Amino acid sequence: MMDLRLEDREAIRDLIAAYAHAIDRRRWDMMEKLFHPDAQFQFGTVLGGWRGFVEQAQAIIDPCLATQHQLGQVQFGFEDDVTCHTETYMTAMHTIPAGYPIADVFPDQGRIYSAVIAGRYVDRFEKRNEAWRIARRIGLYDWREFREVEGVDLSEMPEGSTGYHDDRDPSTPVVARWRG
Repeated sequence: MMDLRLEDREAIRDLIAAYAHAIDRRRWDMMEKLFHPDAQFQFGTVLGGWRGFVEQAQAIIDPCLATQHQLGQVQFGFEDDVTCHTETYMTAMHTIPAGYPIADVFPDQGRIYSAVIAGRYVDRFEKRNEAWRIARRIGLYDWREFREVEGVDLSEMPEGSTGYHDDRDPSTPVVARWRG
């Protein structure tokens, strides 16, 4: 039998992917389209309403030289037609500079290093006014590690061969619907 919730699943998957994109490209303006106004967020030391989360996430992510969130399998648990619980596996890579300012998140090791976090997003999505959004997100660590790395400074790369954290990034048209 065909899954009648396929459209809902894809809408939720789009939100999960848009969140990872927004974090990595530092497109904080997208967040209000991903979370309901009263949404709650908790991941390690970051907790509270989604607006407070965005402020805390900016303080954590913006000093990083680069980040990349890879998403894995997603499990769906529809409670009814307007509520869905999900579990999404993720791996988040962060390139941490010397002098990183928030030691309780990533310790300053006096050199550039890579912080890899593997975990899960356990979300409650709610469909309000015909639109799915995150109503609650709990981030869980499954493991993390700090790695010594070489070659992460991309400053010598030719113009246009790396991603950007502004509208010069070629992905800008892809996420226009989340930003406009």
